[in-house]
Amino acid sequence: MRPGRVSLVGAGPGDPGLLTVRAAERLREAHVVVYDRLVNPELLDLAPPEALRIHAGKRVGAHCLPQAAINALLIRHASEGRFVVRLKGGDPFVFGRGGEEALALARAGIAFEVVPGVSSAIAAPAYAGIPVTHRGIAASFAVLTGHEDPSKESDAVDWRALATAVDTWTRWSSSWPSARFRESWGRC
Repeated sequence: MRPGRVSLVGAGPGDPGLLTVRAAERLREAHVVVYDRLVNPELLDLAPPEALRIHAGKRVGAHCLPQAAINALLIRHASEGRFVVRLKGGDPFVFGRGGEEALALARAGIAFEVVPGVSSAIAAPAYAGIPVTHRGIAASFAVLTGHEDPSKESDAVDWRALATAVDTWTRWSSSWPSARFRESWGRC
């Protein structure tokens, strides 16, 4: 049996025109596509008709598959000799748990690659005509999550320091602002 492999692929911000050439190539080769909720469904049509398509989308408080089950799914299909595309909205390593999946694959001895995607952290402001950097005005930017690990006692972000350290910041969240954010920001 030929060894399987996994490609952690960024699907971009939703516009199929922003999918990278490499991402499209990997989708065309896939035996299995494990995709997120934020992936544009049109992208699934790039995979061969016989490819298995598995929805693994998540929303805050509503996971169709827990992360451990997604990791196990990737490992199982690759162990059975399949080429698996893990298709993630945006970029797999920007708030996408791609790092956790890469670690699980490495620990299991599964060959994998990462295909970066266009992050909505840059694409969304650009589509709205807002540069995240601009000569003479903004020389730095930061991207922050709105959903830190709920088991943590406090946010890892030092909001007071961030308020003066970065020219532009974007925060991605479906429930903005969090109570912890409001409390921390109020102290700045």
